[in-house]
Amino acid sequence: MEEDFNYILSLIHKAKSSAYKQLNNQLNSLYYSVGKYVSEKVSNALWGKSVVDDLSHFIKESNPTIKGFSSRNIWRMKQFYETYSNNTKLSTLSAELTWSHNTRIMTLKTEEERAFYLTVCSKQNYSVRELNRLIDSSTFERTMLADNKVSDVIKNLPQNTDGIFKDSYVLEFLDLPIPYKEKDLSAALISSLKDFILELGSGFSFIGQEYKVQVGTDDFFIDLLFFHRHLKCLVAFELKTTKFKPADLGQLEFYLEALDRDVKRNDENPSIGILLCREKNDEVVKYALSRSMSPAVIAEYETKLIPKRVLQKKLNEFYKLLEDNNSR
Repeated sequence: MEEDFNYILSLIHKAKSSAYKQLNNQLNSLYYSVGKYVSEKVSNALWGKSVVDDLSHFIKESNPTIKGFSSRNIWRMKQFYETYSNNTKLSTLSAELTWSHNTRIMTLKTEEERAFYLTVCSKQNYSVRELNRLIDSSTFERTMLADNKVSDVIKNLPQNTDGIFKDSYVLEFLDLPIPYKEKDLSAALISSLKDFILELGSGFSFIGQEYKVQVGTDDFFIDLLFFHRHLKCLVAFELKTTKFKPADLGQLEFYLEALDRDVKRNDENPSIGILLCREKNDEVVKYALSRSMSPAVIAEYETKLIPKRVLQKKLNEFYKLLEDNNSR
């Protein structure tokens, strides 16, 4: 009997979810149409601020039950139309999100950045709170930097790793003692696992902490082990509370070899390692990875939000360096 009741309950949930999506799509379509109309009037110098104020007042007076048409929101509808009118793909993605999602994403400066967050939210159903956290922690910039810095071994994997890893991870949600050790960092990450997985990005599933691998008669323990659904591989995290040293990479490579020989299934891809350290020198990292045959990512972590302008500057500098190298 309970199984029958649960089936009926699932039908109710599906119907409510479908109705919500339809309503959301209709609202976005309405706001887009209103924005288009207002944009055309303004561009033809027929409407200005006072006319939009009058329109908002007229709607309110005509039907007080109609909400969401303040003059400020009408200007946002105009921006909504102008932001996506020339990009069908982004327009389609924006229609799947709520108006609150869209008003936040519209404030971003570049189309590339807007496309990134529209895609992420559409795929993962992130809440507005989660979206704000991703933007405030400069997830786009950190991901783009990582995509341009990963080793050739990572780039040549059979699976596409674009957008999966980050150059630095922001762990501002941790409550760490001062000073703290690697075991404290590991414990804090596990106690804030939901926030940590949000920071890691989509596809990561937690397997274990201090995951044991046995080689011969010796036991070794991997700090954190995940599985990535899209990459179809194990992802091992080795934590360091100090600056990256080339010797650290050897330990991670050993763990990856042990995972691939004794833990990885035949239908899974080679394991990937992430060495998460407190600080790193990019030149040292480049040298260390140049001779490595293991798919490893060396990233640093911050326990406070990184100022967005700092990461934007680093990303712009990196793009300019790539352009200069390509022009030679």
